Amino acid sequence: MVEVSRQVKHLPALPSPFALLSAVFLLSTASACGPVAGPEEEQEIAAVQQTLYELNGLSPNGLAFNGLAFNGLAFNGLAFNGLAFNGLSTAEFSSWFQMDPAMGNQVMRYVVQCAVPAGQTRSYTAPTGITYTWAGNLGLAPDWANGAPATLDEQQLISACLAAHTNKFGVRVPISVLGRNTRDEPIPYTKEELEDFSEREACFFGNLFDGGSLYTGNDGRMLHHENSSARACARSDEKDDERQPCLPIVRVRIKCDRVCEKDEAKEFYTSCTYNGITYRPITTRMRKDEVFRCGDGVCQYTESCGTGRTPDNCGKDCGPCPAP
Repeated sequence: MVEVSRQVKHLPALPSPFALLSAVFLLSTASACGPVAGPEEEQEIAAVQQTLYELNGLSPNGLAFNGLAFNGLAFNGLAFNGLAFNGLSTAEFSSWFQMDPAMGNQVMRYVVQCAVPAGQTRSYTAPTGITYTWAGNLGLAPDWANGAPATLDEQQLISACLAAHTNKFGVRVPISVLGRNTRDEPIPYTKEELEDFSEREACFFGNLFDGGSLYTGNDGRMLHHENSSARACARSDEKDDERQPCLPIVRVRIKCDRVCEKDEAKEFYTSCTYNGITYRPITTRMRKDEVFRCGDGVCQYTESCGTGRTPDNCGKDCGPCPAP
């Protein structure tokens, strides 16, 4: 699967959020399989993916955990300058991007994809002469995307969107992304999309920009203890709901409908209140075939060798572990 480009927000001098985005982003990158595309290949991939997904809120996830930390430096400048040309042409942004161009490119793909409307792109030309172009998709922060300072609502929505696109295993799987932008316009979706992505997955909320936390909660049924999910950051099982596999994204031990309010159609959440703070959230759905069962005869990337029937000890599918 290819990825769609997305963008993020920035606030004044807050090194901690940069570090958070990087930490989330790198963890997923480190465990990804297969060759890494170069800048030109990545731009071609983004263009293809945009064509596939621009009509709906569908998008493949794959943002690494350390990306949530790495992004902090960029957040500071972009929060004030926005995602228009002036925001991407500052010395601060260039300095941040050149620290690790491969990761900066990956982070910005998701930032732009989240913030900028479909059909628009944002570009940055590095001192090396390489031009990076990222395609918009969800349009969650239209004013910030046009160069205005990021509002609190925009900071929260972009933070939630980035969290929703992290993947513990570094594997790109399609998800359905639901919610409203800062103008209260819903991300377009169809009945067919809801039927195809029939598994209610999670709600994501928080704020990276103010140095705060990111949260996720189960939306719908929890996984059976023999099951595992390609979306491990979002779904927990019935035996172990206290694991925190995707820090700095914190899994709350409360289902989404206990802390969040739904829209009129009851398909996604419009606000979530946790620890006394109200956030603008993102809601996700997934396909049923992205949930795996230990015992189905296939050793999935979410399972490990062993002698039991749970994903982290799945002898039924992955066999016994080799002797040390």
